[in-house]
Amino acid sequence: MIPITLCSILSLAIIGERFWSLQQKRVVPKGLIPQIWKWVKEGRLDKNKLNALRNNSALGKILAAGLVNLHQDREMMKASIEEASGQVIHELERYLNTLATIAEISPLLGLLGTVTGLIRMFAAIGEVGLGNPMVLSSGMAEALITTAAGLFVAIPSYVCYRYFRGLIDELVLMMEQEALKMVDVLHGHKEVNS
Repeated sequence: MIPITLCSILSLAIIGERFWSLQQKRVVPKGLIPQIWKWVKEGRLDKNKLNALRNNSALGKILAAGLVNLHQDREMMKASIEEASGQVIHELERYLNTLATIAEISPLLGLLGTVTGLIRMFAAIGEVGLGNPMVLSSGMAEALITTAAGLFVAIPSYVCYRYFRGLIDELVLMMEQEALKMVDVLHGHKEVNS
């Protein structure tokens, strides 16, 4: 039960942290593209603004990577955005492998508890015989409690893991759309003025 309890505590910590970190307003805040367009139009896009943008959100990191190459061609901007996207996606997926591992090993830990409970039950039967029902019930209770506890940890962990995978896919798609929108807006603006 101790490893199952530790898994449940770790799982709850990861789930809480991921719910906090993967909020849409933290990853893909609204209004970044109009703000960037305003900075570029007014000529106020400088290193301080880029650093602020990088530290703002995951989308900000991606957009800042593209803006570093603002005076390069469209393909260069897209390449730097794709490179930054890989790093951002890796950060968004942080701890998900651990959560999936907990979802996979918790039932196995429960099964291990079941086996040890049955071993104790049969060892006690060997010592006392079949005449005492308390011997059977205590071993069987240990076996069933650990199985239930393992499943109780595994099921929510797996559900949350799948939810976070889907949420990350959705956030990545939103970030890609925003980054392409920025490239289109900025390069459209450059073509009009040149």
